[in-house]
Amino acid sequence: MADDRLHLNLFTMCSVEHVSPGSWRYPGDQSHRYLDRSYWTEVARTAERGGFDAVFFADVRGVYDVYGGSRDAALRHAIQTPSGHPQALIPAMAEVTDSLGFAVTRSTTYTHPYQLAREFSTLDALTDGRVAFNVVTSYLESAARNLGLDRRMDHDDRYDRADEFMDVCYRLWEGSWEDGAVVRDRDGKVFTDPAKVHPIEFEGEFFSVPGPHGCEPTPQRTPVIYQAGSSDRGREFATRHAEAVFVSHPTERGVREYMDDMRERAAEAGRDPDSLAFFPGIVPIVGETEALAEAKYESYRETIDTEAVLTLLSGFMDMDLSELDPDQKLEHIETEAIQGAVNAFTTSDPDREWTVREMAQFAGLGSTSPILVGTGSEIADEIEYWFREVGVDGFNVKEVVRPASLTDFVDLVVPELGERGLLAESDQRGTAGTLRERTFGRSHLPEDHPGRRDALAGMGVE
Repeated sequence: MADDRLHLNLFTMCSVEHVSPGSWRYPGDQSHRYLDRSYWTEVARTAERGGFDAVFFADVRGVYDVYGGSRDAALRHAIQTPSGHPQALIPAMAEVTDSLGFAVTRSTTYTHPYQLAREFSTLDALTDGRVAFNVVTSYLESAARNLGLDRRMDHDDRYDRADEFMDVCYRLWEGSWEDGAVVRDRDGKVFTDPAKVHPIEFEGEFFSVPGPHGCEPTPQRTPVIYQAGSSDRGREFATRHAEAVFVSHPTERGVREYMDDMRERAAEAGRDPDSLAFFPGIVPIVGETEALAEAKYESYRETIDTEAVLTLLSGFMDMDLSELDPDQKLEHIETEAIQGAVNAFTTSDPDREWTVREMAQFAGLGSTSPILVGTGSEIADEIEYWFREVGVDGFNVKEVVRPASLTDFVDLVVPELGERGLLAESDQRGTAGTLRERTFGRSHLPEDHPGRRDALAGMGVE
């Protein structure tokens, strides 16, 4: 994505723990307030003050019960449980901000596209177009059982359903209601012109949706689409649907190879490869001096609980890591869960072999993302290098201590980024309009995106 401005998302979750297991025990951590409205409005104001494009909410269905074949460790260590629904937080956070966007993780496996399309259209309207949809297919077996299935759908089948799910949504968002369908003609007693509202008549393997959409067009029509595919099938899905891709690799080499592969796939799919934006995760640990930053890093490391980390990673990888010797080398395997979590430690850096113990220590702070430790200037140096030399478009900033990690970043790193001209000036942050305009400089999906190209063609709409 050709852009001279760095884009930042806060990567968080409506839960006690997100991706730094054990950090809830750190002095001053406020993550136990995850259901406190004032906590999230404070986070929203801080992120907007820091020039963040969006708060990116992770979410999960089910409980992490792979480690030791039990949910006990997940409950004991608060591994993404208990949690709340992130979508419910958005109205409060949007009310106290003007330009901040909100990316919500939703599963295409356990909801219906007609229902989801209505929910996102409503949010897009109420936030003046500040909403994104992070598309996931869900990976926990416990989620399938709790939501009425005998077993989890196979990995590739979940993506087949997701492809069809998105096709339904695109037809609803992009093709069902024409611009100008709502006329509000009091004298003529016509609110909506029926000739400009179309059924979608979708018939597929998983869904049958006649339509039309129940919502009028919203500022973005389709929310900004995020995805994080890592398996071959996941990458195929991402290059068809994603506008922004969340990259989960701990090394520069892994990130570069992933971006190159995704751009090649996008071109083969008939999309402009430069239209994809790439957002690696980073874990910034920043202090007023280098010594203070290092001391903070070491104090954070003391909160890492190996069992808690392995409980999280067991769910990510669909492997019971309690059965492995801590000094056993990891080997690349195909799993039914998050392939990227496996790849991050097995294929992204072929020159390194990870033991289970080393993986747990590394992943204790931010899971699979690089950890940046230093002063605001030193962290800004790293970010600028990744932006200008590696070619990423922005970052999903991961927290260790909440919300102190965000506050440190905004107070110490953001001014450095601003002085280098990497962030929009504060008086320009609210002028871009929608989240898509702020991130991509356009109001709607690009013409070559399947959401417009194929959906409209499938309906016979020009």
